[in-house]
Amino acid sequence: MRVGTAARERPVISRWTTRRWLLSGVAVVAVVLVTLGSLGMWALARTSQLTDQVVQFRSPALISAVRLETALVNQETGVRGYGLSGRREFLQPYTQGLSTEKIATDSLTGLLQGDKTAREDLIVVRAKVAAWQSRVARPVAEASPGDAVALSARRTDDGKRLFDDVRAALTAQQDHLRSARAQAGEDLDRAQRLRTIVFTAIALVIVVVTVVIFDALRRGVTAPLDRIGAAAREIGRGRFGHAVPASGPADLHQLATDVETMRLRLVHELEQSELARELLDQQAEELRRSNAELEQFAYVASHDLQEPLRKISSFTQLLQRRYGDQLDERADQYIAFAVDGANRMQILINDLLAFSRVGRMQIEPSQVDLEHSLAQALDSLSVLVEETGATVEHDPLPVVVGEPQQLGLLWQNLLSNALKFRAPDRPPHIRISVRRQGEDWHFTVRDNGIGIAPEFREKVFVIFQRLHTRDAYPGTGIGLAMCKKTVEYHGGTIDIEPVDGDGTAVCFTLPLQPPAEAVDNGAPEPR
Repeated sequence: MRVGTAARERPVISRWTTRRWLLSGVAVVAVVLVTLGSLGMWALARTSQLTDQVVQFRSPALISAVRLETALVNQETGVRGYGLSGRREFLQPYTQGLSTEKIATDSLTGLLQGDKTAREDLIVVRAKVAAWQSRVARPVAEASPGDAVALSARRTDDGKRLFDDVRAALTAQQDHLRSARAQAGEDLDRAQRLRTIVFTAIALVIVVVTVVIFDALRRGVTAPLDRIGAAAREIGRGRFGHAVPASGPADLHQLATDVETMRLRLVHELEQSELARELLDQQAEELRRSNAELEQFAYVASHDLQEPLRKISSFTQLLQRRYGDQLDERADQYIAFAVDGANRMQILINDLLAFSRVGRMQIEPSQVDLEHSLAQALDSLSVLVEETGATVEHDPLPVVVGEPQQLGLLWQNLLSNALKFRAPDRPPHIRISVRRQGEDWHFTVRDNGIGIAPEFREKVFVIFQRLHTRDAYPGTGIGLAMCKKTVEYHGGTIDIEPVDGDGTAVCFTLPLQPPAEAVDNGAPEPR
């Protein structure tokens, strides 16, 4: 219940994932940058517009107005000089002034398209100029030298008055143009200051946003990850009691929670493993005690059990020889049963002792020439081989590392099994083949006997398991079980493989390299 309450008390913002934080932060930064960028673009456009206004319109217009005034002054000077002297060369400034006037007037007309006041000033100037030219300048310039002097004298006052009006109109025009250019310059200065402020604000915002982003990443991402990583490293060093702190956005909080859950699971598993290890230690101790008891039992079986069996057999046979003439046929049969039972019990005890010794004899492994080991086994079975007319073939056999006595018993048990379970209608034929298979030697002992049904291929390796009655085939049922134990002790495997036709194929492997026990004991490598 406390967990649910704590979950409800967590701020809503802490439930945001890192993705949501990043997306929200990017959106806010994008909006701020777009707004400031738009304002900066507007400031740049405004500055450019005002610069163009000053450079391309206001200043050229004022220059053209001054040029127009100069052209008109030149015209007045030329007309006045011609009127006073009657000499044509004095009209040259007038002629040049007309051309300059036209150029300046056309320039002003184009530059003042968007300025109503300046266009009205230009109209007034042109009207004043037209009045002066029509009344004074043109009549004097077009008159003959003699008439020009007289006409100029008569119109001196009109000329002075009309040209003063022209000067006044030009002055008013230039004053307006200077005022407009000054205003445009002030607007340009303000726009430049605004542009500077905007770009400074953009730079400051970028710096602030960068600092905020780095701090937010440090607080919300890297710091929680560092804490999780530090806790994971502590756990990796074996300090499983170190808790994993959960903080930061929801996904990192969930990650820390998952890691903490994993840590708790590991702690639980380790506790269970420790309990299992203690149990295994107890079981190992029990096994050691049991093995000691088995060794004691083997000693008792090899000495104390066999001695009574020998006495039973000996005294039963002695009883038969001494009192044979006093016993009937049934008593002889009972005595034979007792002797046979004692003998079979003694064989069974010997086989059990041999089975228990596999892997328990403290004999240091050595190099074993399987050719020699097989020859010894055949020599031990020579009487049975001769009686059955068996033939034994084999490939060249390798040298392996193992216990010579056990490997000799392995060949002896496999061969005796093949001879024991021979087919009644043909002599036994045994073929031993060997090949290298990966890191193992793979052996196959193939015979032409009665074979083994598929459903019994695993059962034959179980101790005391017999597929036939003791009357049909003698034995204790330990031979193949001993073979399996011997092969597995040497690091190999053994099984029955299916064959085409009659017979049985017993396959087993022995490692190319010695088993770990042999290496630890300093045994030599096999060839």
